Amino acid sequence: MSGRTLTVQTGDGPMEVYESAPDQGTSRAKGGVIVVQEAFGVNEHIESVADRLAERGYHAVAPHFFHRAGGGTVPYGDFSKVMEKYEGLSDDGILMDIDAARALLHDAGWADSTIGTVGFCFGGRVTFLVAARRPIGAGVGYYGGGIVNGRFPQFPALVDEAKTLQAPWLGFFGDDDQSIPVEDVEQLRKALEDAPVDTEIVRYADCGHGFNRDVSPDAYVPGAAADAWRRMLAWFDEHLK
Repeated sequence: MSGRTLTVQTGDGPMEVYESAPDQGTSRAKGGVIVVQEAFGVNEHIESVADRLAERGYHAVAPHFFHRAGGGTVPYGDFSKVMEKYEGLSDDGILMDIDAARALLHDAGWADSTIGTVGFCFGGRVTFLVAARRPIGAGVGYYGGGIVNGRFPQFPALVDEAKTLQAPWLGFFGDDDQSIPVEDVEQLRKALEDAPVDTEIVRYADCGHGFNRDVSPDAYVPGAAADAWRRMLAWFDEHLK
C-alpha cells in the first residue's frame, strides 16, 4: 500500500488529491473508492480512511474540494473558517471535482461500475449527490446533513432526487446527532422507497455527529464505527462489479 498527494486538473484549476492504493500486483484489488472529506478538509482522519480502504484492496482517492478557496484544512469545530472554505463551491463544482477523481481512477483501469464513494458530514451529502447524478457502482454516506433540508444556498436539498438515483446508496446516521433530526432521517428513508436502485438507512442509538471520527474522543463511538465500517465494506463487495 502507498499513500501520496498528487495534483489533477479540473475546470476550475488544479486540485490536490490524496491517493492510497494497494501494492502493485496485489490480487486483492477490488475497485476504486472516492473518499469525500468532512467540512474540515482532507486531513489526517480522511487520509486514514483512504489508507484503511487501500489495505482492504481498494484504490482510494480523496479530492481536496477547498482548492477554490486556497486549499488546506480547518481545525475541528472552527466553523467560521469552514464557511470561508465553502466560498466559490457549489454542487456543480463538487461534481466537477468528483469527475476529476473518477478520471484518475479511470486512468488506473477502473470502470464506473467498479467505483464507489464514501463520505462523512459534508461528504455524506456529496455521496448522495453523486449517486443521483453519476452512474457509479455505489455510494455510502456517514451522517450527511442537508439532504432533506438545504443548509446553504449553494447546497440545496436533494431528497427529491431519491426517485432517480443512479447508484445504490447506504446512509448511516446517529440518533443523537443534533444537526440531523431523526425526523429528517425517516423522511429520507420514506423517499428512498421509490428509488430504482438498492438503498438502505442505518440508525445508531446513542451516537451523535462524527461517530466514526476516531481522532475526536468526544464524538467517536467505537462499536457503531466498527459496525458501519463492516456494512460499508459489505455494500461495496455487493455492488462494485
